Amino acid sequence: MTAAPLLSLTWTDHVTGRRGHLVVDRLVRGVASGGLRMREGCTAEEVAGLARGMTMKEALHYDPSARYVPLGGAKGGIDCDPRSPEAYGVLVRYLRAMRPYVERFWTTGEDLGLTQETVDRAVAEAGLDSSVQAVFPLLEDEAAARKRLADAFAVQVDGIGLDALVGGLGVAESVLVALDRAGRGYAGTRVSVQGFGTMGAATARFLARAGLTVVAVADVRGTIVNPAGLDVEALIAARDGHGTIDRAVLRPGDREAPGDAWLAVDAEVLVPAAVSYAIGAAEQGRIRARWIAEAANMPVLPEAEAALAARGVTVLPDVVVNSCTNAWWWWTLFGDVEADADQSFARVRSAMRDLTGAVLDRAEGDGVLPRTAAHALVAERLPVIAERYGWY
Repeated sequence: MTAAPLLSLTWTDHVTGRRGHLVVDRLVRGVASGGLRMREGCTAEEVAGLARGMTMKEALHYDPSARYVPLGGAKGGIDCDPRSPEAYGVLVRYLRAMRPYVERFWTTGEDLGLTQETVDRAVAEAGLDSSVQAVFPLLEDEAAARKRLADAFAVQVDGIGLDALVGGLGVAESVLVALDRAGRGYAGTRVSVQGFGTMGAATARFLARAGLTVVAVADVRGTIVNPAGLDVEALIAARDGHGTIDRAVLRPGDREAPGDAWLAVDAEVLVPAAVSYAIGAAEQGRIRARWIAEAANMPVLPEAEAALAARGVTVLPDVVVNSCTNAWWWWTLFGDVEADADQSFARVRSAMRDLTGAVLDRAEGDGVLPRTAAHALVAERLPVIAERYGWY
């Protein structure tokens, strides 16, 4: 995929001077899907890469037997610290400016720096009906679909909303597939997680419950390390709304380390689940892990991935690993799953087992990186989607 995005625009907030971006990579049936992130330093180039990734994620989940038909890819981004007092006002004004796009062809939701609750509140204040209202004309029964999605967002599993768990379950399942293929047992396999927001925390929970040992977790205040294993559930319960952990819950064996210590922790699995571009050529040399699961979008730079591969480190690519948050929204809205945790979890596990296995099979068979294999699968599926549904 080398064509330029269909639409790229930059907005400047008249109050603060902050900038926001929207990139629509492709439309399928006139609609594109992709979240909205907020972080200091967010660029148009970053958003364009994320939008292209969304096109690929949608294509990878194409199942002609499902009710959910893939959409195109898009992404929004705002250059602002989400912890800033001015952040919410910037978000509302951004959404007001983007209102015509959200109404007609951009379906969005939470991403880095924003929760779905915050997005929904700002969407309402901006005069919009829903962050995904552009897809409503494609539904057979809009009222039933909207109720199903609302009911699903109300489901709690051990104190965490179902919507906040499905993405991390997809990441965890991808890791487990890789371990299974390598004949690596779960017990004794150590994990380091960068970022403890929605994706990172859920991934840590599911990996710990599968029997792996989470030995390090990093947030904006630094890295928490315990070679014997951290109490994942206690750390989850002690987070604030931005994924920062209250250090008062740390146990005697837990120690605090610098913010980048998560890279070099003695662990078999590394899960970057925070910012893009976290692992470059310099950072990769510190990594001891055998597998890297990209829970974040675009965390490993290409030159780092090549160097890691030369050292025998497998990078499980973001377009596969973290794709289930998006897919679950559409499975639920279109009616492939009901507002039920067991049904949702079963669908995520099955989809990620199949998709991760297909990508690793292709990579092994073609002698290429898993990312290259995923791109090859996308290249095969996009023409089918375009011919059947139309895209531009």
